[in-house]
Amino acid sequence: MNIENWGLLGVFIAGAIPWMEAIAVVPSGIVLGLNPFATVVAAIVGNAITIFLFAYLGSAIRQKIIDRRVAKGKSGDSAKFEKALKAFDKYGIYGMAFLGPILIGTQFAAAASVAAGVKPLRVSFLITTSMALWASLIGIIVVALDINLEIL
Repeated sequence: MNIENWGLLGVFIAGAIPWMEAIAVVPSGIVLGLNPFATVVAAIVGNAITIFLFAYLGSAIRQKIIDRRVAKGKSGDSAKFEKALKAFDKYGIYGMAFLGPILIGTQFAAAASVAAGVKPLRVSFLITTSMALWASLIGIIVVALDINLEIL
């Protein structure tokens, strides 16, 4: 496995980590000299996997988090999740899909949307599509501006 493949694996893993997001790791990978197309694809696939997981496991994950927070003497929902639900109430599923990658993160947008009553498949499709468009646009901008360190 060459160094670029290791870099793409890192982009894939980083894209899957909540709060890292594909839109954050795409410019990093391109700036470090990875193939722009491969970087975008790796980040999108990594991020999409966790979007689907959060959408389909959102209710169970949310309940476990609430139970753990209550056991520690805190309020049920975290401030981040309450922010996500407020965003859902204000913008709906299409707003969450469009703004989720930027405002609260794709995984939390997916979990909040499912918690608000939207079907997991619809949530997964809309948020993944939005994230892919954002990541692609950011990749195009980084390439167009010719920003890179050419380490590899």
